[in-house]
Amino acid sequence: MKRILYFMMIMFLLFSFGCGKKAQDKISITLDWTPNTNHAGLYAALELGYFKEAGLDVEIQQPGQNITDQIVAAGKSEFGVSYQENVIRARSEGIPLVSIAAVIQHNTSGFASLKSANIKSVKDFEGKRYGSWDSPSEMAILKNVMQSAGADFDKVSVVSGIYDFFSTIGRDADFEWIYYGWDGVSAALMDMELDYIALKDLNPIFDYYTPVIISSEKYLAANPGTTRKFMAAVKRGYDFCIAEPEKAADIFIKNVPELDYEKVKLSMAYLAKEYQADAYYWGYQKPEVWEQFTGWMAFEGLIKQSIDTQKAFTNSYLED
Repeated sequence: MKRILYFMMIMFLLFSFGCGKKAQDKISITLDWTPNTNHAGLYAALELGYFKEAGLDVEIQQPGQNITDQIVAAGKSEFGVSYQENVIRARSEGIPLVSIAAVIQHNTSGFASLKSANIKSVKDFEGKRYGSWDSPSEMAILKNVMQSAGADFDKVSVVSGIYDFFSTIGRDADFEWIYYGWDGVSAALMDMELDYIALKDLNPIFDYYTPVIISSEKYLAANPGTTRKFMAAVKRGYDFCIAEPEKAADIFIKNVPELDYEKVKLSMAYLAKEYQADAYYWGYQKPEVWEQFTGWMAFEGLIKQSIDTQKAFTNSYLED
C-alpha cells in the first residue's frame, strides 16, 4: 500500500510540474545575410530573455544570399529580414509577403568614394567607374539621380560583380553604393577618408525602408497572437539598442564573436539614432513611403504589375 501511495505521489508531482511549465512556441527568423548591426535588436531580444518572456523559442537563422524571401514564402521560416523593394517585387509576382516592421526608419545608404577620386556631387559621376552589385533596381536608381542632376549616365563605366567595398574601391571602381551604418563607420575606423552622398538627400522617393521584417500572409492570418508577441519582443530588443547602444554592442558581439568589436560599437552608436529616428515608435511604416516607391518601381518597369500597397505592409502587430 505504501509503495502504491509513493508511486501516486511521484506521478502527481511529475504531472503537476509538467502542467506548470508553459510550452513555448518554436519559431524562426531568417536574416538577409550574415549578422550585422541591423540585426542587433533580434539578438538583444534573444539574450535578454524577451522572447522567452513572451513564451517563444526563437531561432535566428542565416541563409545564403538573396533567398530569405523564398524561405519565408515557402513557410520554412516564420519571419525574415528583407527589403521594401523585395516585398514589392514579390507581391507583383503573386507571392504574398508582408512587411511588418521597418528596422531602420530612413534609408542610410548612399554613394561613397575615396577623397582622392574628387567626387563631390552626382555630376562628378561622369567619367568614373561605378562598382555594381547587380541589383535589378540599382541601375534605375543611379540613372534617375544622375538625370535629375543633369548628368549623363552613359558617361559612367559600370563594373559588375562588386560586393566588397574595401577590397575594390579605388582599384576596381571609383564609387560604390554602401550602407553607412556598416561600411561608413568601418572606413572611419580605418582612417579612410571618404566622400559620401546620401541617397535620401537626392530624392525623397529613395528614402525607402531597408531593411524590413517580413512574414507571409498565410502565417499572419493563422497566427496573429504569436506574431504580436514576437513583434512586441523584437520591439523591446530594438528599444534597448536605442537606449543602451554600448550594452547592445556587447550583447551582439557575444553572439557574433567573429566581428570586430570596435566596428560593432561605432555602428551601434550610429544606428541607435537611426532605428526609430523621427517615427512614432520603432518599426513604424509610413503609407506614403510604400506608395511613392511602389509607384516609381512600376513607372520604371521594375515590377510586372502594380500592387496594393495597403496589403504589402502593416503596423498592426506593433500597435498597443
